[in-house]
Amino acid sequence: MNILYLHTHDSGRYIMPYGYMIPTPNLMELAQDATLFRQCHTPSPTCSPSRGSLLTGMYPHSNGLIGLVNRGFSLNDNNQHIVSYLNEFNYETALSGIQHEEFTGEEFYQKVLFESDDLGMYFEDPEAFDVEAATTAAAYIKDRVGKDGNFFLSVGLINTHRDLPSNREKYKQDYIMPPANLFDCKTTREDMSDYCNSAEIADRCFGIVLDALKESGLEDETVIVFTTDHGIPFPGHKCHLYDSGTGVALIIRYPGSKTNGKALDSLVSNIDVFPTLCDLCDIPKPEWLQGVSLAELLSGEKEEVREEVFGEINYHASYEPVRSVRTQRYKLIRRFDYHNKIVPSNTDNSISKQFVMDAGWLDKKLNEREQLFDLYLDPMETTNLVNDPEYQEIYCDLSERLVNWMEETEDPLLEILYRIPRPEHAEINKLTCLHAEIPDYETD
Repeated sequence: MNILYLHTHDSGRYIMPYGYMIPTPNLMELAQDATLFRQCHTPSPTCSPSRGSLLTGMYPHSNGLIGLVNRGFSLNDNNQHIVSYLNEFNYETALSGIQHEEFTGEEFYQKVLFESDDLGMYFEDPEAFDVEAATTAAAYIKDRVGKDGNFFLSVGLINTHRDLPSNREKYKQDYIMPPANLFDCKTTREDMSDYCNSAEIADRCFGIVLDALKESGLEDETVIVFTTDHGIPFPGHKCHLYDSGTGVALIIRYPGSKTNGKALDSLVSNIDVFPTLCDLCDIPKPEWLQGVSLAELLSGEKEEVREEVFGEINYHASYEPVRSVRTQRYKLIRRFDYHNKIVPSNTDNSISKQFVMDAGWLDKKLNEREQLFDLYLDPMETTNLVNDPEYQEIYCDLSERLVNWMEETEDPLLEILYRIPRPEHAEINKLTCLHAEIPDYETD
């Protein structure tokens, strides 16, 4: 069975299949013929750690990728990457577009079809980059017709990463709704207008790839996985352990699956993708996997395969150690440092960020080291119940689960007084640095 892995940057669940009026018709068409997971979460809502988790089936503190590759972090063992693993099973592995688990895709993939190491091309013309990635991938698929063996093709798009390409004549801010946690005004609507344009570009590019797969006749021999790394690049989303940060799209099309055309509310994590692909493609699971297979959800045999999902933040632009555990109804978030202010560099620079900064966002104090939420009654996670007597049994249960998970996975936060060492030459912004782009780095 072939594997087509489609992924964007920073999209969360802000696409049509999740109910948002965002122009992504190709992903909507895919979802209607696939299984849509409405409750998938990343273990880490920051770029490289999330992707590393999905592609190793391990938590960031277990696989070593606890920060951004472009800032000096790396996996402990590249052989644990799914591409390295598939190379041992007669798969031709190919990359078209971005990856964020190593400095270059040549560390994993047999064929790097297109991957610019010129960051200017990523960010100065993301549409041109993504169109090139898509058309190159489409040509590869067509060339695979009639060839022996299976392929794993990763198609990685830079959209919807900032800076977002703008087309405000097409997507007029007057008729756009910003994310629910942001004040509805011209500034936030314009920012969301740019996101809509960026998402439409990504969707159009995926349409090129999916059309090529259909035309090739290989669609019924291919597992399609679409996902993203974490929440959208707005304040309160990316790099936060709220659902707005950890909640990600996950669409899996497995030929003949009983759940194709359905949406599942099952709680799942992106570390579950690796073991799932092993089951769907009849490949033995490696011993290092920490995720659980979703195959029995796709077959309709089970409605749930896990009771909780876990989350972590370590390094993004700055160091911010946080852990979480989430069940279907409840979530506990625990901070492991004593910094009591917003860490601004961990929120992408944008006009929305500037708006909340001008409104006093940086003056907010983070005095609550723990937060407990009842998601059934408070899905926006605004009311902390950690000191509510009626929720103490829930708090104790989640706290025990969190500590047990940290112990079982040998989380270094339990052993080293709350500061996980960074690589010697890693670039880490100071906690007071306003934006990640400012080279105001820690020196010790």
